[in-house]
Amino acid sequence: MLGGNGMLYAVIGFASCLVFIYMSFGDLWIGFHGRSTSSFVKRNGTQFIVDGRPFYFNGWNSYWMMDHCVDESRRPRIREMLQTGAKMGLTVCRTWAFNDGAYNALQISPGRFDERVFRALDYVVAEANRQGIRLILSLVNNLQAYGGKTQYVKWAREEGIALSSSNDSFFYDPSIRHYFKNYVKTVLTRKNTFTGIEYRDDPTIFAWELINEPRCSTDPSGDTLQDWIEEMSYFVKSIDPNHLVTVGLEGFYGPKNSKRLSFNPEYWAADLGSDFTRNSMISTIDFASVHIYPDHWSHIQNFEYNLRFVSKWMISHIEDGDKDLKKPIMFTEFGLSNEDLDFDPSQRERFYKVILDILHKSAKRNKSGAGTLVWQFVVEGMEDFNDEFGIVPWKRQSTYQLFTEQSCRLARIQGALPSQEKHFKKLCAQR
Repeated sequence: MLGGNGMLYAVIGFASCLVFIYMSFGDLWIGFHGRSTSSFVKRNGTQFIVDGRPFYFNGWNSYWMMDHCVDESRRPRIREMLQTGAKMGLTVCRTWAFNDGAYNALQISPGRFDERVFRALDYVVAEANRQGIRLILSLVNNLQAYGGKTQYVKWAREEGIALSSSNDSFFYDPSIRHYFKNYVKTVLTRKNTFTGIEYRDDPTIFAWELINEPRCSTDPSGDTLQDWIEEMSYFVKSIDPNHLVTVGLEGFYGPKNSKRLSFNPEYWAADLGSDFTRNSMISTIDFASVHIYPDHWSHIQNFEYNLRFVSKWMISHIEDGDKDLKKPIMFTEFGLSNEDLDFDPSQRERFYKVILDILHKSAKRNKSGAGTLVWQFVVEGMEDFNDEFGIVPWKRQSTYQLFTEQSCRLARIQGALPSQEKHFKKLCAQR
């Protein structure tokens, strides 16, 4: 009898424990687990498609999300940023899904990963889904920040592999290509610890970006980078046929693209080993990316000149998408430095407006210009992650309104997705 009561008390105690856990963490489970019910973004010619409808978007970059939320106490800032984006009608965010060999490294060394950092990336994906934001995840950096191709070359040298002095060995060397493929496979097949969904099966992810701003100046012909893009984009598609793939280009035209060379900011842009049209033509590349930094690219430090360049640069690439590539064009980074001579925030807003207006005009005409992602948004208290382009979007009301109005203009063209109709109706009612 005493033994039976003991068993009964144990069962009651266990049940009480379960109730406590549910009451304490049930909201988190409901908020994340299995909530990814949206459809994958697809492509039909020059348009993105969601649920059979054209999808034009207004979005932003916050590269820092995974790194920032490794420390769980800072995760509310990720939620704040994603919530603010959603309130502004923004629907896409681009962020890093890499950190190679650096502080808070996701990949500690080839094939070795820090689970703590992977869980931070899990959180970013899960929270984006919760806020109705789609993510473009970049897989490696051409620059040294967060490791990049420099770290891969360093790892190979530490293994005794004989390489040239250039970090462009990242694109040449078979061992380094193997390192990168192993990394890609690990990320794509990762099962999110919050949602239980593998990344390759999660529609929260808009697309994979192979590399941020690839350059291979040791081979200005462009053949080396072209081979690398073909191999890696095919590899991604072989593992994950659900998601779209883009390169991560800045948009420069190569030396063989004679009819477009005059649109480059300066002569040096043709000698970086990339070619916007050729690289984007590859069948396993679903859409083309373009960046816009006229004040960094040109020695002519004149604001009005930069605005004229922006117009010609965007229109040229949209024409490429319509006539040659037959694919969507996404302007995945654009910014104006606050370190420019005589900089004024009103100049930055004029710069933004030119870009947003051209995209809106393209969308109205069903052209290939599909979306823009400003570089970059941060929240208050993030000075270590900010740069000369970053803004806290709600600190300047006119900037906040500019981006919110763009969201509404695009929603009027395509209509909001069913899950967002109520929000957009309220957001855009007085705009």
